[in-house]
Amino acid sequence: MSRTRFAGEAAFVIGQRWISESEADLGLGIVLDVSNRRLTLSFPAAGERRTYAMDNAPVSRVKYEVGEKVRHQDGTKILITRIVEQAGCLMYVGLTKDDEEFAIPEFELDSFVQFSTPRDRLFAGQIDKHTHFTLRYQTLYFQNLHRQSAMFGLAGPRVQLLPHQLYIASEVSQRHAPRVLLADEVGLGKTIEAGLILHQQIMSGRVQRALIVVPASLQHQWLVEMLRRFNFAFTLLDEARCNALVGLDSVEESVDYVDDFADDFTENIEQQPDISNPFETAQLVICSLDFLTKNNYRYEQAVAAEWDLLLVDEAHHLQWSEKKPSKAYTCIEGLAQKSKGLLLLTATPEQLGLESHFARLRLLDPDRYYDLQAFIAEQKAYQPLNDLVQALLKEHSDSAQTIPAGLVKSLANYLPAETVSELQAQAENQTLGAAIDTAIHYLLDRHGTGRVLFRNTRNSVSGFPERKLQAHALQLTDADLLAVQAQPLAVQICAEHYWQQSTDSDWWLQDPRVVWLAEWLRQNRRKKVLVICANADSAQSIEEYLRLRKGLTTAVFHEGLNLIERDRAAAYFAEVEDGAQVLICSEIGSEGRNFQFAQDLVLFDLPTNPDLLEQRIGRLDRIGQTATVNIHVPYYEHSAQEKLLNWYHQGLNAFEKTCAIGQAAYVQFADALLPALINKDEVAFAALVEKTRLFAAELVAQLQQGRDRLLELNSCKPAQAEALVDSLAENDVNTALPIYMEQVFDSFGIDYEKHSEKSLVLHPSDHMRIEQFPGLPEGGLTVTYDRQQALSREDMQFLTWEHPLVRGAQDLISLSEFGNTAFCTLKLPPLKPGTLMLEALFVLHCPAPAELQLFRYMPQSLLRVLLDDKGKDLSNVLGITQLSKLLQKVPRNNAQDLVRHARPTLTTMVQKAEEITQARQAELIAEAQTKVGEQLNAELARMKALKAVNPNVRQEEIDYLAQRLAASQHFLSQATIRLDALRVVMTI
Repeated sequence: MSRTRFAGEAAFVIGQRWISESEADLGLGIVLDVSNRRLTLSFPAAGERRTYAMDNAPVSRVKYEVGEKVRHQDGTKILITRIVEQAGCLMYVGLTKDDEEFAIPEFELDSFVQFSTPRDRLFAGQIDKHTHFTLRYQTLYFQNLHRQSAMFGLAGPRVQLLPHQLYIASEVSQRHAPRVLLADEVGLGKTIEAGLILHQQIMSGRVQRALIVVPASLQHQWLVEMLRRFNFAFTLLDEARCNALVGLDSVEESVDYVDDFADDFTENIEQQPDISNPFETAQLVICSLDFLTKNNYRYEQAVAAEWDLLLVDEAHHLQWSEKKPSKAYTCIEGLAQKSKGLLLLTATPEQLGLESHFARLRLLDPDRYYDLQAFIAEQKAYQPLNDLVQALLKEHSDSAQTIPAGLVKSLANYLPAETVSELQAQAENQTLGAAIDTAIHYLLDRHGTGRVLFRNTRNSVSGFPERKLQAHALQLTDADLLAVQAQPLAVQICAEHYWQQSTDSDWWLQDPRVVWLAEWLRQNRRKKVLVICANADSAQSIEEYLRLRKGLTTAVFHEGLNLIERDRAAAYFAEVEDGAQVLICSEIGSEGRNFQFAQDLVLFDLPTNPDLLEQRIGRLDRIGQTATVNIHVPYYEHSAQEKLLNWYHQGLNAFEKTCAIGQAAYVQFADALLPALINKDEVAFAALVEKTRLFAAELVAQLQQGRDRLLELNSCKPAQAEALVDSLAENDVNTALPIYMEQVFDSFGIDYEKHSEKSLVLHPSDHMRIEQFPGLPEGGLTVTYDRQQALSREDMQFLTWEHPLVRGAQDLISLSEFGNTAFCTLKLPPLKPGTLMLEALFVLHCPAPAELQLFRYMPQSLLRVLLDDKGKDLSNVLGITQLSKLLQKVPRNNAQDLVRHARPTLTTMVQKAEEITQARQAELIAEAQTKVGEQLNAELARMKALKAVNPNVRQEEIDYLAQRLAASQHFLSQATIRLDALRVVMTI
């Protein structure tokens, strides 16, 4: 089959078959009308008509050749034996499968024809630009290269390259259906770790559907973090959203409907009316824990939906006892049983006691953690192991020497004799330090909860600033002090309520804290200051006073604002030159946003919950903070405010050190503390503070003993973690992506202009190849290739090989016909003018479930062959980069004519290229099968060995590895080499 493009009215005859070059998916078109220099084509397959100006119609005539197969519109197929031309139209005569002669006029050809394969498109005259062929090759090359990278799935998120986070993400994300507890201390980034794990699991195909369950106050934080950092557009489900999804008009209608059906929902769901389960309308869902616990019907819907991964934040608030678990705990337990994977995020896991810690672990693996008393006994056994690890660490040496006899004896209690012998040999032949590192690795791998629990502390992670309390005492008049002291505790703490009641003027003119704040800000105009207070009304009033009365540049951030308004406020505060000096937040300001570019935090009031205090401070005290965090607390002398400040500072040291035990201390002393804050017994209060200090010191010491050190060692192995950081940092400085993407933008008609160094502003244009480019909104996009710039500028998208815009572009190219044919010329003295060369791209194609990640075992999945018309392979002589620089374009009409005339030669060349690659198919498949066998068998053997000594290894993991190995070998055996693109080169 060939295709020829004609110009001039005489070339078009009614009944002829033509194809649209710009809309090839319309199928074969029929000429309906030729008049007034207009051409009208009908496309029966698509039910469309097109009218073109005759002198530049983007259409080509379709002519089949003898030996090709065609199909009549009634389905009859023939092998063409001869072609008859009648008044400008063609009649195809051939044999059916029964060897009967059958004639098909071209206007009766089946219109449902697509020219998608490179061979068909080339011989049909559908020829692309030679630069598009090069871009297609680059797309396939870079796709394959990135998939082979050990950083696959971790390189895309907008996160700092922090060793402990990357180590945990890498360790957990490689597992099948991971079920782990992420228990890093506040500020170490549990949300980031969970997001990295989720990102890698989705990129690798292991996770399709994920549910995040969080406290109601954190829903928007997670929604924003998942979108900004990981490019995941989660659906936030609440009752109103669910009603909209199932077509109910109101909450009341929903309640009536639920009352009618909730009782039988779990008993026989098939008998219910056919309504949509809102949890099945999106792949990625966020909802609050309250939403599930307060609505049994919605909870049952959530359980009925299948989840690949469940993430639960603030898991330490799930109360459990052997006799009566809380409803929240039972709710998460039901979801955890139905979800393949589970990530629990919590503060220091043992701060509420071993029973609470056991409750979390039994959610991960109820078969493993089935008995509380057995678990308590098991925990006591970790102390000797911890002592052994501590002793090993003290013996670290860079010289070759024998392991001390006492340590050898202790190691024999935990490791097989042959392993201990190997360690002794390593110490004598290499260094004692290397043997110690290996021994600790074996101990951590085989014993304890290290596989299911990860915890890093600030003691083991560097990069945190110091914290300094700046207490500002404010005096009240005797009358005001007595009046304040007579108020309930809540009013004494948030004293603006008192001033609102006691004065006719605006309260912020009377409250000494506001007066102090305005003066302090005036004296420190060059500082960025975050102010947090308990409620939104107070935040708005303070902001208006500072802005309107004092002329300060301010922004406000509270729950009454929508997400876009909050973004604008945060961005205004973040601007260095022209931004706000101060951001006044309600309590929501202590959740979800990080403002580590500021060093001064003003706590306008103090919460009575220590965890909430730590959350507030944590907005500035985070990894990435570059200076000491100054915590300013204005308070009334001789008031409950001063006492609460002293209890936190002197009792818990909660301002200047991270307070992991704050909640446990509050639970212990709340009954005594709250009354003591408002009574006048100073001696009793001093005694309470001292009791708190001793309790806190003892609890901190307990947390540092036993399993803590083992967990820290297992939660971040420095050498491996630094290797991950180095690899990602090296990937960041690679210049291939910006060059590649500019070629993509040029090829698809996307306008771009330089914004700043390593950043661009993208805009859709009127001449784009497609109506909607994936990942590019109508309003345009500002992008950067620099990680640090992306971290400091939330208004910029961080472009990596894993960004949706980049992956969308690559899919758009590799999964379509884009660039899979081309014709061009080449002037190269060693080659005789008129020489034909054929450049063919082949891919090793292996359809298989994404979660098998078979591309990791096929490094040679892209093959290139360059032949001359004598059949000589020039692939190694002329590389594609070198060749592409020398090529010149050819007018499409000329290219189509040349291809038509050279068709017999090109057909032979294509067959030769296929023979060359087919000869390698068995070899490439065997290499991939060997590689997958070596890797998965090694991991299978390791997991079986670990299970023999570590009960935290689930049998499910071992079974999955065995199944994955068998499935991988099966699908690889069916892989085939497929022709992907053809480029014809003629020397001149």
